Amino acid sequence: MHATISPVPVRFMCIWDTHGVKLDENKQYPFSLPLPKIDVLLHSGDLTQCGSTRPFKDALEMLSQIDAELKLVIAGNHDLGPDPQYGVEEGEEEECAEAVALMTGPLAKKAGVTYLSEGTHSFTISSGATFTVYVSPYSVEHGDYVFGTKLTEDRYNNKAADNPIPDNVDIIMTHGPPKTIRDTCLHDGKEINVGCPALLEATARVKPKLHCFGHIHEGYGASTVTWESISQDREISKSVQLLKCTYIDAKPEDYHNKSLYVNAAVQGEGGAFSNAPFIVDLLLSAVSL
Repeated sequence: MHATISPVPVRFMCIWDTHGVKLDENKQYPFSLPLPKIDVLLHSGDLTQCGSTRPFKDALEMLSQIDAELKLVIAGNHDLGPDPQYGVEEGEEEECAEAVALMTGPLAKKAGVTYLSEGTHSFTISSGATFTVYVSPYSVEHGDYVFGTKLTEDRYNNKAADNPIPDNVDIIMTHGPPKTIRDTCLHDGKEINVGCPALLEATARVKPKLHCFGHIHEGYGASTVTWESISQDREISKSVQLLKCTYIDAKPEDYHNKSLYVNAAVQGEGGAFSNAPFIVDLLLSAVSL
């Protein structure tokens, strides 16, 4: 008997920068109940506004209300607890250990959440679809928060780094954006790009099917990038508030030397949780006998 590899559609929901939002209280905006059932939830960090044990419990309660077979979650710059460097510098090692234990313990399991540390992970879901995802909670540092990198630091391409991005991942999931891709924000009245140059270099090398990130709320939206020119060749419109979600069907032709980039920061202008999640349909390999 020979194994057959065939493409299987997998539905992802992309959200991040939820900052402690309560789904049952966000009724006037799209990110509220009921939400559509999906196969895989991707949450790229900033679960909390200032992460410690209680806010993480609230975040797990929120995530438990989303109907997904697999829920993949990383930390962001506001999620203080999981950053070991923060624990050492602030004398909060015990609190940090409690936060990680919470996100990997019984409450997380009950909520269906898989908390991921930096590196590459592989998954197979019930449809037989398999995929690899590289995750990193880091972003170019600004302000007094956690999981920060220097603008000149390269933790994604350098083989001497602890967890460089390998060439063969399907999905990259980082808290911060790559340089020039949905990373524009206002600083002193001027628009500037605040993404990571090394991350752009890595994604150009890897050419993932999907790269999802947040952190820069003003960058909310989605684009495809063609790597021959490293230019954004298709802008996918921002969600309208009346829409529950924005749906993107990534067809096979979209994978040829292209990547889909999604910044699904739920928190929008004025601090309101006004942005809709993105639903992305990808074709992924599945093995059948």
